[in-house]
Amino acid sequence: MENKKTITGFSKLSKRGKIKWIVENFFKNPETVMRELASYWHANEDQQKILDGFSENTISNFPMPFGVAPNFVINDKAYCIPMVIEESSVVAAASSAAKYWMDRGGFHAEIVGTVKLGQMHFKWDGDFDLLEEQFDQIKARLIEDTNPITSNMRKRGGGILDIALEKTADNLPNHYQLKASFETCDSMGANFINSCLEQFAQSFKSYMLTSERIPDNQRDVEIVMSILSNFTPQCTVRAWVKCPIEDLGNFPNKLKAADFAKKFKSAIDIAIHDPYRAVTHNKGIFNGIDAVVLATGNDFRAIEACGHAYASKDGQYRSLSTCKIEKNEFYFELIIPLAVGTVGGLTSLHPMAKRSLELLENPKAEELMKIIAVTGLAQNFAAVRSLVTTGIQQGHMKMHLQNILNQLETNEEEAKMVGDYFEDKTISYSAVRDYVLSLRTTIIQP
Repeated sequence: MENKKTITGFSKLSKRGKIKWIVENFFKNPETVMRELASYWHANEDQQKILDGFSENTISNFPMPFGVAPNFVINDKAYCIPMVIEESSVVAAASSAAKYWMDRGGFHAEIVGTVKLGQMHFKWDGDFDLLEEQFDQIKARLIEDTNPITSNMRKRGGGILDIALEKTADNLPNHYQLKASFETCDSMGANFINSCLEQFAQSFKSYMLTSERIPDNQRDVEIVMSILSNFTPQCTVRAWVKCPIEDLGNFPNKLKAADFAKKFKSAIDIAIHDPYRAVTHNKGIFNGIDAVVLATGNDFRAIEACGHAYASKDGQYRSLSTCKIEKNEFYFELIIPLAVGTVGGLTSLHPMAKRSLELLENPKAEELMKIIAVTGLAQNFAAVRSLVTTGIQQGHMKMHLQNILNQLETNEEEAKMVGDYFEDKTISYSAVRDYVLSLRTTIIQP
């Protein structure tokens, strides 16, 4: 029986051909949907070709808001930070935190490390001690064979830092790995690392087959895979803010600075010890981090995976940020692994990523790490400040009001009346909907 919802050779169709097949088989109003999908194509054909090249089977673009958060002062330098995110209040919250700390010494950040990792996994039934005895010779062979790959990176100050031979896990017999560490300078380095690892695989297998020091009955080695690790606990950045408690000022609900500091610290401590809170807490940090990572053309999925693994490094998922109060000083800190780049990949190809980096005055990778970490810390501060004072919904729903008005298709006059009415009231979709309906009923009635 023919199934119109499956197809052979879809990737070979033109973009219009792909859309035509999709809308005719999956949508009730194919002509309308086809026009809508085409309407999101970039007006500049050259730019659209670039976007089409990023992925497969591209039929349209998915626009996201590109916003900026001004007034960030990081290590005494002012930044206006690009953020790509659709969630209401995130950019506003980051901007608010930036302005708040601008008058209290700004943000501080430092690089802890920039080491990235990769693994070549293999299975082997031989004597591990024998391999360890000659590993210095094997390592020298691996490094020599990758010289053509690492040449340019070494000129920039990077390259292969070390290679270690390790057992993969106690419960995986005969599974081993070459774990290599890399410095990739201003590039994220995924392609560079993977190229080196795949050469390791070829060189290692060749060594095992030809070395006189390997017995004939132990030459057979199975390369399982060669791939970078997105867990980079040695590629980390620290960001922090601090000020005397009395300089924190006063807060809503008549909350004084000292009481705010204690309450804020309690909220952070809860996220450190309670995984249910920690997940939501860290999600707020990534609201800020992901937005900058996306804006600069970096890999937010890798950043998220690494960050969550790092949050679990001691066996329990915990807050990525910490807070302490010592000698009447408030101190709030975030330590997080961030493997990002400012050259290569989308950072060089995506037109808006290039503009984002230009807005940041074309930072080196280490500077971008600091900017991203600070944005995550600012977002976290703003969220926790709201939680322990007014509650999260007050600010969030005010920002979400415009989305509700768009859903209700209000006109300019209605939107102004709604805004005035809910200035001092709790905002919810149902409350706004009911008020809009009452306005329209009043206007219609004679």
